[in-house]
Amino acid sequence: MYKVMIVDDEDIIVNGLSRAMPWAQYHCEVIATASDGISAQAKIRELHPDILFTDICMPGADGLAMLAAVRSEFPAMQVTILSGYPDFEYAQKAIQLGVVRYVLKPSKFSELEAALAAMTENLRSLGTAEPEEVPSAAQNFILQNAMAYIGEHYAEKLTLTEVAEKVYVSQWHLSKLISKNTNQGFSDLLNGVRIHHAKELLRDPAMKIWEISEAVGFADVTHFSRIFKKVEGMSANEYRHRVLSIAISKSEEPALV
Repeated sequence: MYKVMIVDDEDIIVNGLSRAMPWAQYHCEVIATASDGISAQAKIRELHPDILFTDICMPGADGLAMLAAVRSEFPAMQVTILSGYPDFEYAQKAIQLGVVRYVLKPSKFSELEAALAAMTENLRSLGTAEPEEVPSAAQNFILQNAMAYIGEHYAEKLTLTEVAEKVYVSQWHLSKLISKNTNQGFSDLLNGVRIHHAKELLRDPAMKIWEISEAVGFADVTHFSRIFKKVEGMSANEYRHRVLSIAISKSEEPALV
């Protein structure tokens, strides 16, 4: 039996879909439902459904980000989107992330059954084979969102767990994606972003090194100094002197007549 999960914030849709579909005919069984994306994520990780019918626009959740997370963490899972928004660009992005069908609400029963038939056929084709290849679009979507969040919050006490929660994946999965696509661990990636911003602040001679250290999120200046030298091959003061010397030299160049 294939395990099915239904996610929608409208009870009438969840109940109607649970009762009306000929699940047994397709060797399926509804094992769980959810009314919001966050609880859905927890149940998906716990129960590992084979098939997911889910709304993509629910309060408090980024539908596309959650879809990317599901497709990346569970590549063999078959997903059909239920949406009340006939937005072509949105639907196109969902398809790029690997959904089987994108069904508009109010949904016709024939469309839903056709989606179920397509998903079960895909599962039969997979059989005992290795899981499908993860769509690169899903991985890229997750990484872009993770980097955007780091770019906005690098100055805070940021953890891998926090970033993973914001992009709807487990910290283990995000760590794997970062390592695979950047050849770095999370700490090195975060430190790289912090040092990048520190270099900009070092151009201001009025700012002290410890102030810059705090401004970019380091807990203490000793740690900042060690990381800066590791990344740039010179101390923060040496970098500052070099940058300021270049700026002064340029300002003293004679103007062309």
